[in-house]
Amino acid sequence: MSAPKADNTKTAEAEGPAAVSVCADGSELATLTERRDFLAAARARRAPAPAFLLQARKRRETEKAPSAQIRIGFTCSKKVGNAVARNRAKRRLRAIAQDILPIHGKPGWDYVLIGRAEKTASRDYVDLKADLVRALNQIHTSRQKP
Repeated sequence: MSAPKADNTKTAEAEGPAAVSVCADGSELATLTERRDFLAAARARRAPAPAFLLQARKRRETEKAPSAQIRIGFTCSKKVGNAVARNRAKRRLRAIAQDILPIHGKPGWDYVLIGRAEKTASRDYVDLKADLVRALNQIHTSRQKP
């Protein structure tokens, strides 16, 4: 007789952000995991940079996410390359987001970083960080009505 198989199904508790980390200033940095959040960010503000595209939106007060959280999502299409190249690009985007967003990001906002073919993985890390700071400043200073 064979042993019974283990049940590997996910529970309802597993839904929501994949990871939440607390930054030095007390704000939370969470990862976007739901498609609707990525689509909402795609319809909002954009700031292009040489190695990535930044999309950002301010969340409504009616949404479930805590207002103290900064949420970030990462995406790289197959245009970036094979799985190894896409994962490398996303790792670099994750690293700059963890360094820059706690300082320059605003709580209550969702950000999506989209990698670019051959540029995200090859651009100098210091330049990537500077690009993200510039893109965030552009997002937060544009479209303010008098």
